[in-house]
Amino acid sequence: MIETGNLRRGVVIEYENAIFRLEDVKHIKMGRGGAVVRLKLRHVQDGHIIDRTCDAGARFPRIRLEQRPAQYLYSDGDVYHFMDTESYDEVLVDGSLLGNAVNFLKDGATVELEMHEERVLDVALPPSIELEVTETAPGFKGDTAAGGTKPATVETGLVVNVPLFISNGDTIRVDTRTSGYVERVRAS
Repeated sequence: MIETGNLRRGVVIEYENAIFRLEDVKHIKMGRGGAVVRLKLRHVQDGHIIDRTCDAGARFPRIRLEQRPAQYLYSDGDVYHFMDTESYDEVLVDGSLLGNAVNFLKDGATVELEMHEERVLDVALPPSIELEVTETAPGFKGDTAAGGTKPATVETGLVVNVPLFISNGDTIRVDTRTSGYVERVRAS
């Protein structure tokens, strides 16, 4: 059990017979009444967010998620296949559970499967990933005076704004949290 005073962003709890990850926690002291805690909770399976208010000192069952390293193999429609790198078992993950993570999955990508009671609840990506630029407009010498950007499509189909000097075939590092360009890794 975990009390409201120990709740932090990212903690996983059971609330109303479902598993939620805390997105935001605010402790509020009312003028005459007791303190309350406002919780912003994300359902770990379907991703919907709920806002709840509870009394300070309330207790919730804490859920411990098991982290398993896995390697992305392939997708079959809306089902994504991963291999547990410790047991070599194949793990199937529904595409709706992945959300934006599908834009970063390429063959052989290593991820962390967050599991509870042998059920995948979330897929944690590394902070950044290297992707090859497959299509972008050419950059011209002298276009960098304003430090502009241009859209580039990477090998997974994601469109990222990149500096003007990036060209087709370059490998770039992309931040998986913001889908933003970080740096050029290799020039073509």
